[in-house]
Amino acid sequence: MATGKMIIGVDEAGKGDFLGPLVVAGFLCSESDFDRLRDLGVRDSKAIAEKKLLGLSDQLRALYPHFILIISPQEYNALYKTIKNLNKLLADCHANVITKLASSNQVDKALIDKFGKTELVEKALAKRNLKIELIQEVKGERHLPIAAASILARASFVDEMKKLELKYGMPVPKGASSIVDEAARRLIDKHGEKTLGKVAKLHFKNRQRVTVTNLFA
Repeated sequence: MATGKMIIGVDEAGKGDFLGPLVVAGFLCSESDFDRLRDLGVRDSKAIAEKKLLGLSDQLRALYPHFILIISPQEYNALYKTIKNLNKLLADCHANVITKLASSNQVDKALIDKFGKTELVEKALAKRNLKIELIQEVKGERHLPIAAASILARASFVDEMKKLELKYGMPVPKGASSIVDEAARRLIDKHGEKTLGKVAKLHFKNRQRVTVTNLFA
């Protein structure tokens, strides 16, 4: 039986990527699990090679309670059109993940990688009538529950990007660089401009570069 406080770690992937979904993952463990998580190799997902990341994610999903929220580009664009603020959108997603895990498990506190004003997630949880100790820290991945959540989120994001590549028959790169712009232009050329809303986060500046360039190409 687990001992120590039960802690939810929450982190996201895809918020800085023009193409692909937004993924928010929650991971639940006890303080007594920390040594085991270290032994498994849990650390910030950005420091883990992709192949190892995917395998580690599978292990964590098999061993611990978790919840992974995948917001497709179409869903993301609809939400952003209503909310018009990325941090508020993220706060709602984090609150949804925390509430989902807390509704079916004993939970003592939640840890998140701080991304905006502290009160955003607090208010989102209050709307869901969930009272829980909430700790928000910059560079929160140094805490094992958040690091584990970052692994689940990043692995799910990678899987979703691979699905997009298979669906559209072309590479779908990560990030928001000129390489990503070029991929988006090829996508438009191949499948039409309306397809962009199914693959990309339309409030990014990349959209202006891609559509303007494409229209006058």
